[in-house]
Amino acid sequence: MKTSSFLAVIVFLFSATAAFAQYTEVINSNRPGASISAYSVGKNVIQFEGGMFVDRQEHKKLNTEVNAFGLDFALRYGLFKEQLEISWEGAYQFDTFTSNASNPPLEFNRNGFLSHTIGAKYMIYDPYLNSELEKPNLYSWKANNSFRWKDLIPAIGVYAGANFVFSDNPYFPRTEPSISPKVTVATQSHFAGRWVFVTNITYDRITSDSKELSYIITLTHAFDNPKWSAFVEHQGIDSDLYADALFRAGGAYLLGEDFQLDGYLGAGVKNTPTRIFAGFGISYRIDDWHEDELIPIEEQDPNGEDPKDKKKKKKDEKELEKFEDDGDNDNDN
Repeated sequence: MKTSSFLAVIVFLFSATAAFAQYTEVINSNRPGASISAYSVGKNVIQFEGGMFVDRQEHKKLNTEVNAFGLDFALRYGLFKEQLEISWEGAYQFDTFTSNASNPPLEFNRNGFLSHTIGAKYMIYDPYLNSELEKPNLYSWKANNSFRWKDLIPAIGVYAGANFVFSDNPYFPRTEPSISPKVTVATQSHFAGRWVFVTNITYDRITSDSKELSYIITLTHAFDNPKWSAFVEHQGIDSDLYADALFRAGGAYLLGEDFQLDGYLGAGVKNTPTRIFAGFGISYRIDDWHEDELIPIEEQDPNGEDPKDKKKKKKDEKELEKFEDDGDNDNDN
């Protein structure tokens, strides 16, 4: 992948591309896609996301094959405030590597972390904060589900963390540093009621000889049955170690407000190597210690009026009606 074209895509992402409140009534997971949300899980919320995956790779030029199985996980926690989240993430792979360049073929097993990071994410801009945009119109389905240009104003989150590479990891060169920085800018847009558009731009292993620049575009749609959702995703990767263009598609199903199942299929567009992969997983959160800072929906006003002001206004109106009634009675007498 040419660096110039790669950077052009990144510029497009910044110019083209946010979302709703931090904490939501149902679990808000980064799975099953590879992108991360601009929003955190919510203050004092603990969330686990994990799954299993298989990956088959075939390199035409080197005449090699890799058949892999792995586990991935993410542990997320909302710390101090709604906008801040700390996380521990990783993916561990077992595979069989076969070289068909020799006769008989050379085959051996490998295992190790493909990724292992600890970091923090902070939402630096939320267009819905203290705005009537986050308050649904209780009287109009069309107003809540139609496209509005202002919905494209992005919420922006930034992630900073560190990669940890353990010794004798077969997936990295021996010169790979044991600790290297990783940064991500995430944007998220919520529009037309049921669509969410997320973008990530990541600069990974910054101090490594195999530093990596990547982007991810994810589009998610929630169906009329709110338990089901589907997504499509594109990821571009550029580094001296590995470069590719990947596509994923899949869906998720809510078993409850705090429990989600998901699955996906994906493939690469190159033949160096050709990749076909799939996975499934779960997401579960514990929100017993979260204090909801959002206004309950039954108290929200379609015009964005503060509930306290609304109650005071109603009280004043009742006092005025009582005064007018007393005045009419005096006139009658």
